[in-house]
Amino acid sequence: MHTFLIAPIGVDAGLTSVSLGLIRALEQDGLKVGFVKPIAQGSDTSEPERSTHFARELCRLNAPEPLPMDHAEHLLSQGQLDQLMEEVVHLFQRASAGVDVVIVEGLVQDQQRVFTTYINSKIARTLQAEVILVGAADQLPSHTLAEQLEITIQAFGGQPRQVAGYILNRLRPGQNPATLAAEITESSRLIQSRRIACLGGIPFEPELQAPRTLDVANYLKAKLLHAGQLTRRRVRSISVMARSVPHIVELLKPGALIITPGDREDIVLATAMATMNGVPLAGLLLTCDAAPDPRVAQLCHKAFTSGLPVLSIDTNTLETATLISTMSRQVPADDMERMERVVDFVAERISTSQLRQRIGEHHEKRLSPPAFRYQLMEKARRAAKRIVLPEGNEPRTVRAAAICHEKGIARCVLLGERQEILQVAEAQGITLPAGIEIVDPNEVRARYVPPMVELRKSKGLNAPMAEQQLEDNVVMGTMMLALNEVDGLVSGAIHTTANTIRPALQLIKTAPEAKLVSSVFFMLMPDQVYVYGDCAVNPDPSAEELADIAIQSADSAAAFGIPPRVAMISYSTGSSGSGDDVEKVREATRIAREKRPDLLIDGPMQYDAASVESVGRQKAPDSPVAGRATVFVFPDLNTGNTTYKAVQRSAGVVSVGPMLQGLRKPVNDLSRGALVDDIVYTIALTAIQADQFSR
Repeated sequence: MHTFLIAPIGVDAGLTSVSLGLIRALEQDGLKVGFVKPIAQGSDTSEPERSTHFARELCRLNAPEPLPMDHAEHLLSQGQLDQLMEEVVHLFQRASAGVDVVIVEGLVQDQQRVFTTYINSKIARTLQAEVILVGAADQLPSHTLAEQLEITIQAFGGQPRQVAGYILNRLRPGQNPATLAAEITESSRLIQSRRIACLGGIPFEPELQAPRTLDVANYLKAKLLHAGQLTRRRVRSISVMARSVPHIVELLKPGALIITPGDREDIVLATAMATMNGVPLAGLLLTCDAAPDPRVAQLCHKAFTSGLPVLSIDTNTLETATLISTMSRQVPADDMERMERVVDFVAERISTSQLRQRIGEHHEKRLSPPAFRYQLMEKARRAAKRIVLPEGNEPRTVRAAAICHEKGIARCVLLGERQEILQVAEAQGITLPAGIEIVDPNEVRARYVPPMVELRKSKGLNAPMAEQQLEDNVVMGTMMLALNEVDGLVSGAIHTTANTIRPALQLIKTAPEAKLVSSVFFMLMPDQVYVYGDCAVNPDPSAEELADIAIQSADSAAAFGIPPRVAMISYSTGSSGSGDDVEKVREATRIAREKRPDLLIDGPMQYDAASVESVGRQKAPDSPVAGRATVFVFPDLNTGNTTYKAVQRSAGVVSVGPMLQGLRKPVNDLSRGALVDDIVYTIALTAIQADQFSR
């Protein structure tokens, strides 16, 4: 096991985001990571310690509660430094059980507590930790950063292996981290001689600083007139409105918090009109304890109740804007969405290669949820596939397509009228990349009629019927896939599963070796990823079909880096139970083993015997799958769908899917409640499937 201490070289270095980002980056490498912040920052015990809180909630780590700062200061004042370090070691041991590497977050420097660097160095020596230094690069020139690094390195002893490297946080726009690191190295003989490397450069990203409208309301103690989407909308800009309407129209843009006196009915009306036109403003903040005329308020009622948060405050407009400018940049403890994005953003910009060399090889690489998501994106990038999105004018789909292009996950084709898609993008504040492709169905529909008639002539399809069916964009997207114009299709944000699958069965058809089309969900458990099948398609498969589902699911697991150990789930384990349902699972297990002797498949098996090692040893001691299953095949749709939803909702588990199996080409369905990230992951899954099919 290896230990790294994260310590600052100055004030406001951003230790929390860097520590959590480093955890995420190491987890993406397949390492099991522990975390501890030995001493809490500050004396306020009314709020949870932020780093520990987010390590538990986001990274699902068993991070111990830190020692209160008051307690640490008391021990120091009594000359009991050794006692303090003993308590630090106790916390460290709790965090280090069963992990490959432990991240220890040190104390942040402040003017009240000048002992923080000394305590950090003492913790590093006590825990035999290598140090990773963090500095904010937005305010200081390279030679000053080099001086700060030198001073801090010397405070930690200056030994060659004592400092593992440094990370530069909050780089200015356009600042190249490699260039800045080279300037720092040139300015410091100590850094040159010790060969201390820059492990990452994290640019300042304004989008990640955007608080929720709820946070602004709480900070101002504003009165809530209409809640709207108070918890979901984010303040990306502040627009203080004092001029006439023609001069403010360009400020009514997505994410803008409109601040205006409550009696400026013209601005209130303009805000309502922008809302009704689909512009997702962050909110309307009425100042001076004034309210619009009741007749105007009634005219705006539909806008005010359609999602726009409306707030009121006693202070005047200038005082209100000044107050907001002093609001803390820290992520509130309950804003998991924003912190998740911060952690991913930081993780993408930290290089772990040198740290991995220091850590060495660990015994068994595991596919944790962060490692799975990272691998998903990397494989999709390498595949470089073209994916058609029939719901091209749906806002979540448009945003997902833009993200996929920006990150190189896939080349997306949006089906829909160009002007309508551009209007949706503009209203949502989405900048469509130049390379994104938009196909207008009205312009190309006619050329798909003959090939569709040819594909379905045995079913009596004629040209007028084909043209009518091609009015459905899912059918048209499926034809594009059938003709090899695209590599995969993703639909379902506004269509049912049947709407997505039916055209695929008619036009794409099943793969030669497949008896049926089935589905799997990737269940992102806290410590590893499981595969559940079939939870979305087949109501009551026969033993032969269930065996096919097991084989398809095992192959899907292997394709995504999950070692397939297949448990055929039932209400009894081994030969302990009887009945038609158990016999079906027993027969399916026999057929699957016969077809694929290379796979580890066992059943019938209860869920706890399959997933819990101690139960597996007791109920099926000779099974190579019991207690270690990674693929869970359920006997019917009722069991599978109920189990996946129960686990997802009760345990707060992220599920990716359903991913369809058994088709000749990849078609995947979305939940109609899918988030943008869900769509991005499904596009990535589809691209990887397409790459597998092309081999």
